[in-house]
Amino acid sequence: MTINQVKNLFSEELQSLYTSAECKELFFIFCEKILNLNKIDIRSQLENSISAENENEFLKIISILKEGKPYQQILGETYFYGNRFFVDENVLIPRPETEELIELIENKLNHLKKEKLKILDVGTGSGCISISLAKIFPNAEVSSIDISEKALNVAQKNADFHKVKINFIQKDYLNEKLDEIYDIIVSNPPYIDVFEREEIPYSVKNFEPNIALFAPENRVLAFYEKIAQDSENHLKKGGSVFLEINQKLGKETLRLFQDVLTKFELVKDLSENDRFVIGEK
Repeated sequence: MTINQVKNLFSEELQSLYTSAECKELFFIFCEKILNLNKIDIRSQLENSISAENENEFLKIISILKEGKPYQQILGETYFYGNRFFVDENVLIPRPETEELIELIENKLNHLKKEKLKILDVGTGSGCISISLAKIFPNAEVSSIDISEKALNVAQKNADFHKVKINFIQKDYLNEKLDEIYDIIVSNPPYIDVFEREEIPYSVKNFEPNIALFAPENRVLAFYEKIAQDSENHLKKGGSVFLEINQKLGKETLRLFQDVLTKFELVKDLSENDRFVIGEK
């Protein structure tokens, strides 16, 4: 089989799940993984034959992709805010919108980069938020909460890889109290209503941890309500809150903080959806 035949196979076998552009991108991603070839090399070697071993690898990957498994889980890694992160089925795959959240924090708090801040990340998952912030604020003490021990194992692996120190805490955030006071509380918590399940892509709801996706039934704003409560007693005066939210519930989420924060606003993402609530106490 030639590389070009592999390319055609990706398009033919995956066209029901992915767009033409996505099929092509997946082909390039796995060529780099299996053949160690970049896009320029691939284009100049399309008629080259691959080994039987490599052919079997490609066929296996195409078969797994057809099941709907995200390519990041197959690779075991993804990139977030310019950095490599390990991922598996126990953590959410970091999204571009969450990169926008990090960018917001970096821009808003640029003047605090050298300060000894205390930062809390609620629902850390892969650790992509807390680790990114630890790199931006190298003097900060960063703590990260998650209910899942398996997720925290992935997060610790990522922290070790990036050589940053994070205080990872296994805790049922909704039902347990915080012990400390923070300068920044940040979170991308479960915010999808269970009634929205049918709107969620198959690959997401069947291969990523539902506990990290869906809010408690009949309590879609549960995490934001708790964060608002904790902002009263566990956020310093002048401290900041940065939250990723359900785009359908922007105003409802913002209202939770109107009696807690002195400044608060709803911020749209690059797709013009209400995506973030940010504020200052």
